[in-house]
Amino acid sequence: MEELLYNTQVEKLRMPEYGRNVLKMVEQMKDIPDREKRSEQARAIVKVMEILNPQVHQQENFEQKLWDHLYLIAGLDLDIESPFPAPKPEIIEAKPLPIPLKKRPIKATHYGRNIESIIDLISGEEDGEVKTSMIRSLAIYMRQQYLIWNKDSVADETIFKDIEKLSGFSIKVPEGLSLTKLSADVNFSRPGFNPNVGQSGTKKNHQRQGRRNNKKKQ
Repeated sequence: MEELLYNTQVEKLRMPEYGRNVLKMVEQMKDIPDREKRSEQARAIVKVMEILNPQVHQQENFEQKLWDHLYLIAGLDLDIESPFPAPKPEIIEAKPLPIPLKKRPIKATHYGRNIESIIDLISGEEDGEVKTSMIRSLAIYMRQQYLIWNKDSVADETIFKDIEKLSGFSIKVPEGLSLTKLSADVNFSRPGFNPNVGQSGTKKNHQRQGRRNNKKKQ
């Protein structure tokens, strides 16, 4: 009776998506002395690998990918007639390039990093109505984000000071700028809240009210 072995007791698979049975097939194929028969067996194994790994079809040159996988399973030690050249060890063993990460810390975590990008964009605008409108829209959004985190009321001046501070004081909030008052029953932390819909009701409610008004006019 064959002894039962656990995965932790056997050699780690180079290509685990094909399983240990494919590895056994490859090892048996390598022991075939005749090169032509060995190549014929290799083609049969590739067909099996294609069935076991159907998602490979989503890749470009998937046939070459399958043959590359066959060589990898064989430890790149394979003497067969292949429709594609054997992969080079230096390419296989090459480590992927590290993904560059933004190491600059977020100045205000409750606003997020995107706010800093928007502030940088506004800083480059010339003073005028457009810039004032952008500052006001940004302040409204920042107030909403503030309430999600703190769940307390916040003065407009606090938001304005945060904008100026986060911009390195390159943005000066115009005097007299004020934000719309928030409705007392608005809960910015509730699931599905969309700050772009409006503060006096949902977009759907506005559409319903519009239809009622049109019927009255008719």
